[in-house]
Amino acid sequence: MREVIRPRAEPVTIGEPAPAKIDVRSIAPHERHELIFSSFNGLPQGGALELVNDHDPVPLYRQFKSNFHGLFTWDYLEQGPELWRVRIGKAPGNCCGSCS
Repeated sequence: MREVIRPRAEPVTIGEPAPAKIDVRSIAPHERHELIFSSFNGLPQGGALELVNDHDPVPLYRQFKSNFHGLFTWDYLEQGPELWRVRIGKAPGNCCGSCS
């Protein structure tokens, strides 16, 4: 299993679909993680979403590491101080067996 954490995003390949953007700043804090995990679970292998948040989502990263160790990528696109953007991808080739 592999986990990739990069301080900056890699260039997007031409023809690669843009990741779905989830802006959780206006969502109640207790509802955010459920929405993010649900969106992640709906991604195809190699797919990604872009998270927009009002704080560094380190607690979310820890939950991903615990629940999806080696099955996700985490790339900071922007790191504060008022806005954080993270590209969270479903790592290709590491299916846990429950993918459709």
